[in-house]
Amino acid sequence: MREISTLLFASLPRADQRKKGVEYVRGLLEVPGRKSIRNIASLIGGRATDQSLHHFISESTWDWVPVRQALARYLVPRLPVDAWVVQDAVIRKAGQHSVGVDRRFVPAEGRVLNAQQAIGVWAASGGRSSPVDWGLHLPPAQIDDLPVRSRASTRDRAEAQTLSDRAVRLCLGMVSEWGMPVRPVVLDASSLNLSVLFDRLGRRGIPLLARVDQSVPLLVSDPALTGHRGSATMPADDVIRAASGSRQPAQWRDFGRSGELRTGLIASVAVRLPLGRTARLRAGGGRRLALIGLAETGQQNATQLWLTNLSSQQPASLLALFTLLERVRDDYEEVAKNVGIEDYVGRSFDGWHRHMSLASAAHAIAVLTGPGQVWNGRTGRAAPGT
Repeated sequence: MREISTLLFASLPRADQRKKGVEYVRGLLEVPGRKSIRNIASLIGGRATDQSLHHFISESTWDWVPVRQALARYLVPRLPVDAWVVQDAVIRKAGQHSVGVDRRFVPAEGRVLNAQQAIGVWAASGGRSSPVDWGLHLPPAQIDDLPVRSRASTRDRAEAQTLSDRAVRLCLGMVSEWGMPVRPVVLDASSLNLSVLFDRLGRRGIPLLARVDQSVPLLVSDPALTGHRGSATMPADDVIRAASGSRQPAQWRDFGRSGELRTGLIASVAVRLPLGRTARLRAGGGRRLALIGLAETGQQNATQLWLTNLSSQQPASLLALFTLLERVRDDYEEVAKNVGIEDYVGRSFDGWHRHMSLASAAHAIAVLTGPGQVWNGRTGRAAPGT
């Protein structure tokens, strides 16, 4: 922990801030149960420490961006990074006082929840993953209402963005501003704008693998499907069904915890997105893409559909990357939650970002603790993991 702490907190200008950063991460790793500032302070030094840590997280002036950048640089050679996985997180909250909280419909739950909606970019590899950057969706009142904005200490740079815009900005920022290596971006695009994603990431030469819904409209451009080529759009599920005769056996190594060899049938079709109304979206719509349909053995009735701009690569070579969505979902549930990723309850926008930065550092320490181990924050012991 000493090595990573020295690197992560080098940007903090004062020695007492660097000390508090180490103490906070230690608390996230060692405090059982909820990782509130009060509970962390009780581990470290009591009531006076409670006030000091609260100021350090919610009211101080240190910038979280260099901390996240240092974390990403630390992780790249140590995982090593096979892909950047974009994963949204719906964080349930009681009451309306925490920053970013709103009543929102959550498709995965099929109901309205009182929650924050965050989006994270994770460094992911075969067997391990760790978050490196975060964005928080703010409801209109916390952007437009000046008194509310002031109480939340919302920065001027916070602005209304769609989830698609925020995901793109996070990914582009890591490459162009942080100097991170270009790796495929893997995400579930069921609630995202595909044209925006493929246009803006494609123009920067960033590969994208997006899991899509069956109903996504596509234009077939594959010469092997001459009877289906033309200007009319087809749902993605119908496109893959039309190519069922060309399916081939495939096998790939699961990048999740099991590491098992998986098998199935795969088909690939050259497609394009329908043209949008603006020049930018027309550029995205004109890109040559590949729609990949994967029917895993034992799950033939639940075909996965993936859209990618890696249209020149053999589809089978991409299958292990698909499993990284599962890898990140598992690590969010089993590691990130244990180190308090959902436990910040303050009103401060900056405080939320500082907490998420330090929780991400604690997550990284947990997954890098040792071969085959993750840190169990509830018990304070290393436990079998990957």
